Amino acid sequence: MSCYEVERDFRRAESCEPSSYQSRMLLTFINCWDVKWATMVQDCFTYAKLFALFAIIATGCYQLFLGHTEHFTFDNNKTEVTSLALSFYSGLFAYNGWNYLNFIIEELKDPIRNLPRAIAISCTLVTIVYTLTNIAFYTTLSPKEVLESEAVAVLYANRLFGWFAWTIPVFVAMSTFGAVNGVLLTSSRLFYAGACEGQMPEILTMIQISRLTPTPAVICIAGLSMLYLTVSEIYALINYVGFATWLSIGVSVLCVPVLRYTKPELARPIRVNLVFPVLYVLATLFVTVVPMVVTPVETGIGCLMILTSVPVYFVFIAWKNKPKFFVNAVVSCTRALQKVMLVVGKSGPSASV
Repeated sequence: MSCYEVERDFRRAESCEPSSYQSRMLLTFINCWDVKWATMVQDCFTYAKLFALFAIIATGCYQLFLGHTEHFTFDNNKTEVTSLALSFYSGLFAYNGWNYLNFIIEELKDPIRNLPRAIAISCTLVTIVYTLTNIAFYTTLSPKEVLESEAVAVLYANRLFGWFAWTIPVFVAMSTFGAVNGVLLTSSRLFYAGACEGQMPEILTMIQISRLTPTPAVICIAGLSMLYLTVSEIYALINYVGFATWLSIGVSVLCVPVLRYTKPELARPIRVNLVFPVLYVLATLFVTVVPMVVTPVETGIGCLMILTSVPVYFVFIAWKNKPKFFVNAVVSCTRALQKVMLVVGKSGPSASV
């Protein structure tokens, strides 16, 4: 069984309900308002999630002490290569937080020292906590109950926590709130950095004049996340996003050995052994190529999600000889958005294409 059972409650809560849209609107406001507030929200709800998981682990340890190991079995497991590849999407979905740290490297203190340390500590902690939580689940629930449950942690709490079981759904809701906040906080910086490199529209390079937050980038990523909520099937959404995510990260990691060979003279403040990127690229090939055969529709949609950036790039960036009316329209639109959001770019309030 994959670690996805631990995260299933959190992702089920992110269904296409009005509350999901309302929570995103609130988090968009927080991230546009102040970075300190956004990080405070992130810290508080992360602690809440860890508290719930530690409570589950503690009761699981007690169940193990009582000898409840009857569900620790690998009977009726699927061992096909295709099933293993698809299961990685669900498992890796729970561990994807390490990647978001790279998006906020400009806001880290001493990133050369703290970025590798943060990734190493967080990945180790998450692996230990999720593994122990899965062990705790199977001290009480059978594999069939886990697979059929809409909310594994809630079912587990109802069995063991008694009157205290109501707290788990509360912590699950808090966890989803924190998870969405983390994505808005970090992914918006990716849009901002891409725009600063001239790869996205200029409006995304701009900062709110009083709050010093990348308001346009935050609103852009919030709009895209709401668009994803139109997909009601969580497994299909994970396959869509999983394929696009791991393909993109795999290509990025491939740059490490390529640049190490072609540009050996480049400064490398954070240097890693080539064994790690090579293994990562091989694993990426496994989790992206095999699903193409098994779920061609989902992987095709994942490819389309990536390709949606192509027309944006060619229209706004690569196309140099734009007609005057088009340039004036884009400039007018950019200036109007600047006035609405009170944002300015590095070069001042004027806009250009």
